[in-house]
Amino acid sequence: MPTDPSTHSSPSLRVDIDQRLGNFHLQVSLALPGQGVTGIFGTSGSGKTSLMRVIAGLETPDRGHVQLGERTLLDTRQRLVVPAHKRRIGVVFQEARLFPHYRVRGNLTYGMPDHAASRFDEIVALLGIAHLLERLPGTLSGGESRRVAIGRALLSDPRLLLMDEPLTGLDGARKQELLHFIARLARQVDIPIIYVSHDPDEIATIADHLVLMRSGRMEASAPLSHLLQRFDLTQALAGFDAASILEGHVISHDAHYQLTRVALGDGLELLLPGTQTTLGSTLRLRIHARDIAIALAPATGTSYRNQLPAHIEAIEMPAETPHTVELRLRLGAHRLRARLTRLAFDQLGLAEGQRITALIRSVAFTSLQ
Repeated sequence: MPTDPSTHSSPSLRVDIDQRLGNFHLQVSLALPGQGVTGIFGTSGSGKTSLMRVIAGLETPDRGHVQLGERTLLDTRQRLVVPAHKRRIGVVFQEARLFPHYRVRGNLTYGMPDHAASRFDEIVALLGIAHLLERLPGTLSGGESRRVAIGRALLSDPRLLLMDEPLTGLDGARKQELLHFIARLARQVDIPIIYVSHDPDEIATIADHLVLMRSGRMEASAPLSHLLQRFDLTQALAGFDAASILEGHVISHDAHYQLTRVALGDGLELLLPGTQTTLGSTLRLRIHARDIAIALAPATGTSYRNQLPAHIEAIEMPAETPHTVELRLRLGAHRLRARLTRLAFDQLGLAEGQRITALIRSVAFTSLQ
């Protein structure tokens, strides 16, 4: 989506708030990147939605400061509170919240500033909803309604897009379709997106940065791929199932075997079950620790087609699961988590710094284009 750099530079977000709601205490101080998707993750009651509502201007904390780029949206010391409708923040809620008596076109243009009208056709095409413009919300599917809600938020000319559990209530197929759409959308709009969810699969599919919430506090905030490599967060991120996130580019297709070759950089490649993605397109790859086996040398006589040279960067023997050993592997610029039994670890005689071969059984992927 073309943007005017003077009004649509990607602003970073700084938040420092303290709010008491009965027995619940929200106390968060963080800085978020000015591009890509930041996932806010935590169990129910961890403070995710409360944090989002303060950023959006729907609630005012006891004490706080919120700054988007160079613009201060909240400063309780200065008694400055910019109203929600003047913050230029688009919000997509759990429910689409469309006006039932307006057609899709009317819902999209409601609250749209005049200068955003020139982007109407482009955003409609981006969302794939041109055929829905004359329909009423009551005739739309759940996935269609969410796309219209995203379009309305984008046409409000936001500098930040907040999504609060936007896939709640959708069935599996529609949920995956819209999730992959949001992942691609994030690459095509020049505004940061904050995505609130309690579902680790959703976060792992689309987030670049992760804020981990627990009991009203920020437990960690960093690029998702970095946090997933931290042994000390294994229990807090248990729902992510000790996975590693990588990106690769499609370089070839094998029509006979229906396989796709993906380049990771540093001369490393993976073979994936045939995809329909175009050559050169970017794939987001997720590899679970349970899907990696370790060999002391490249293996022959095995069904593993993906064998990558690596060395052991770190070893963890978790007290919670004394029968397992966690490994962090280094492959060029990439890192992978691997998990094996203590018996296998001892029999292989593994040690930090040792060169091994990572045998990869399965890779989940999402197209970002």
